[in-house]
Amino acid sequence: MANTYTSLHYHLVFSTKNRERWINPEIEERVWSYLAGIAKQNKMTPIQIGGVEDHVHVLLGASPTLAPSKIAQMVKGGSSAWIHDTFPDMKAFAWQDGFGGFTVSRSNVESVADYIRGQREHHRSRTFQDEYLALLQKHGVSYDEKYLWD
Repeated sequence: MANTYTSLHYHLVFSTKNRERWINPEIEERVWSYLAGIAKQNKMTPIQIGGVEDHVHVLLGASPTLAPSKIAQMVKGGSSAWIHDTFPDMKAFAWQDGFGGFTVSRSNVESVADYIRGQREHHRSRTFQDEYLALLQKHGVSYDEKYLWD
């Protein structure tokens, strides 16, 4: 085969440090837009970004040269600096150290996007911790609960 053709979609999930409720509804659209801008600036295709006060979901398409860990580093690092500069009362804001990363088949992209769009409603009855554990289990990711929430 002479060329490389890929369809790579990732669903990244990460929380604020200690799951503190920093991203209130008054600023969330600005934060989600900024995250999308970081993706675009780095030649990724943001599909859906959303979340609630203590965590974010990022669904995007990426090239095969970008590892999910690099994507998370770019999105989290760039947005942290911007949040500190843009919102003076958020100088103590930080993202958690790790992230959850899940592949999404092209046939499932729209259902994951719908899931992300419904975050506010979804979290009326389910905590982030419950949601995150369910995602890890659904995708068969091994974890040690001792290290999950630090």
